[in-house]
Amino acid sequence: MAENERNNDTLKENIVYVGKKPTMNYVLAVVTQFNSGVPEVTIKARGNAISRAVDVKEIVQNKFMPGLKEKGIKTSSEEITNEDGTRSKVSAIQIVLGK
Repeated sequence: MAENERNNDTLKENIVYVGKKPTMNYVLAVVTQFNSGVPEVTIKARGNAISRAVDVKEIVQNKFMPGLKEKGIKTSSEEITNEDGTRSKVSAIQIVLGK
């Protein structure tokens, strides 16, 4: 059981959530994950940050770690609750990079 919990913790650590910060912050986070020995990193983003997540993937693959392979891209829609209580749908993307 402890081994399974440890694997789940490891899986949670190699996710980079892309938001409003500069692109290079996320590139550094992805490269750091790979340099720490993680075999696969997931880049996740929602809404307007999707284009930044794609930029992060391209920069990591083309400039910093050209040997990385794209293991998959998943798109979806998530329903969120706004501050005023209304619900709206927002697009989401998940990009998996691996060695």
